[in-house]
Amino acid sequence: MGILRVLGRVSSINVRKVLWTCEELGIDYVQEDWGAEFASTRTPEFLTFNPNGLVPVIESDDGILWESNTICRYLASKYDRSDLLPSNPWSRALVERWMDWQATELNGAWRGAFLGLVRRMSAYADPLVIAASARDWNGKMEILEKQIILAGPFVAGKTFTLADIVLGLSVNRWLSTPIERSNLPAIVDYFERLSTRPAFKRGAYDAMP
Repeated sequence: MGILRVLGRVSSINVRKVLWTCEELGIDYVQEDWGAEFASTRTPEFLTFNPNGLVPVIESDDGILWESNTICRYLASKYDRSDLLPSNPWSRALVERWMDWQATELNGAWRGAFLGLVRRMSAYADPLVIAASARDWNGKMEILEKQIILAGPFVAGKTFTLADIVLGLSVNRWLSTPIERSNLPAIVDYFERLSTRPAFKRGAYDAMP
């Protein structure tokens, strides 16, 4: 079996999802910097990997794959880690529900505040855009707070799953962005639990939002 190739810069939260998953699986991989100030994702070479020109992309024995949450699901299934992604259809759906929520609902909420305050992108410099995004972001995090209290100690229940990887990185981003945050003690405790995991520590995934 060849070594997994992960294309994408570590500053990308979506790349970090894949890297954290690899660390949890304990598999060999090589990470290559693509995107932003690194190798361009708009070249013909890269666009043959992902026509969207986005990271991450992986190259495995099975072929090329893109979309971060899909990659995480694929890796957990390939290495038979039903603890991370259950084989039972209902249990799996409870995990995938929160992975999809992260990609659709939560990501859209933080965009204005994060890109305006952390990435300093001019298109998001309007204080009204930032304020509206911060309110929406806090609202989504309040939903997550209630879920952790209800199901905890992890997002989908008593055990750590892929949902905690994708949402844990999002929580780190929320805690690291200079906005006025809602008081959500369950989320703070949740992130502290995640940050004690050896795979999390190896990747130092709290080093950047």
